[in-house]
Amino acid sequence: MTIPGTPPGSSAPGTPGILGTPGIARPAATPATHATMAMNPLAVRIIAEGGFPSAHSVAVAAFEPVFVPVPHFTDDRGWSLMNMLTGVLTTNGQVNFSIMYPNVIKAWHRHLKQTDFWIVLTGHLKVGIHRESDGRSWLAVLGEKRPGVLIIPPTLWHGGATVGSEPAGLLYYVTHAYDPKAPDELRRPYDSITGFPWGTRHG
Repeated sequence: MTIPGTPPGSSAPGTPGILGTPGIARPAATPATHATMAMNPLAVRIIAEGGFPSAHSVAVAAFEPVFVPVPHFTDDRGWSLMNMLTGVLTTNGQVNFSIMYPNVIKAWHRHLKQTDFWIVLTGHLKVGIHRESDGRSWLAVLGEKRPGVLIIPPTLWHGGATVGSEPAGLLYYVTHAYDPKAPDELRRPYDSITGFPWGTRHG
């Protein structure tokens, strides 16, 4: 069975892969070195109007990530982020919350069926997305100073690295709830996409 965007030689469903989990393949790492030119990832497309269902449709049709900014509602009592994920939540999905400590990189992984909706509520996260079919990559920094929802459609590799000295708190909705008998997740090492700039880009 051929899966769009699946690397050559990766495991088909039912084939033992990383950690002995069926269908989880680990491509060989090709770590970047000082002699390797760092890539220049694209900025993620921003969709500020039309709602979350429309932005989701664009992300899936274009096979690329999309960012929907969410404004702060602020008054003398404090501030709020409102009406997030309206129209995309279903009974098949799942909501999770994760804290990443400073200086941590969690990458790369992808899903064959589910779409991810990422919201960084505390701290900041540098998010990387990679499309294997043509080698295109995207980068976005999300967090308290840039609130919104990042939509990542199926089969795109993605991951994140904390920015600065504070932990990052990631609230994320996935369109398919986790199935421990058949996990919809494939993994590869964080340095296997050569030149992706996980570190701070000085200058």
